[in-house]
Amino acid sequence: MRFDVITLFPEVFAPFMAVGVTRRAFESKLVDVRLWNPRDWADGNYRRIDDRPFGGGPGMVMMAEPLARCFAAIRAERNDDAPLVLFSPVGRKLDHAAATSWSASQGAILLCGRYEGIDQRFIDSHVDIQMSLGDFVLSGGEIAAIALLDAVARLQPGVLGDEDSHHFDSFNAALDGLLDCPHYTRPEVWNGRAAPAELLSGHHAHIERWRRDRRLELTARQRPELIAAAREAGRLSKADEAFLKKLG
Repeated sequence: MRFDVITLFPEVFAPFMAVGVTRRAFESKLVDVRLWNPRDWADGNYRRIDDRPFGGGPGMVMMAEPLARCFAAIRAERNDDAPLVLFSPVGRKLDHAAATSWSASQGAILLCGRYEGIDQRFIDSHVDIQMSLGDFVLSGGEIAAIALLDAVARLQPGVLGDEDSHHFDSFNAALDGLLDCPHYTRPEVWNGRAAPAELLSGHHAHIERWRRDRRLELTARQRPELIAAAREAGRLSKADEAFLKKLG
């Protein structure tokens, strides 16, 4: 798949794509990332990309024309109908289901806004999808784009050391949409705190029940809406419901 990123700061992407297990996806072009700076399509000696907002107010607004020229160049090179995604506070929140969907797609064109925003006329004319990381504001869309690329890259075959790893991530269908359980490793006792006896027992059924109970407990306390969704979808067993009732 291919992701074309429109950004005023392409240099922030190189370090991210060169470290960690996800670098395999980028180096092998399983996830082909191409960076485009809209200043290259701006006019004048200063390659101006922004101007003051009509009606006054603080900040600057990214102009439509350089973005439109950059977008047209990407469209011509891609020669497909990949959607243009704008990272914006008004967009749909990026979640695991969305990341999974993107991981099986042809990719997209990602637009990283800056300053006070983007001329609405460009958004109305060209943007297909708006996406947000959450209910907060960033200085630009680059961090959001990196988050999407990382989430997509780790879901590609052969990227993680263990092919089953991502199946047991929080929010995954394999966990019925619950949060993941706590994890422990050697030594068995650290600073006077022992690892749970169930994990050391070697009894697989007991281990799986312990993990399931911890997932239910953590999710019920931290994200109760996920418990409600799992219950509505019929993903909770009688044993699950009995444990939740015991939790109160």
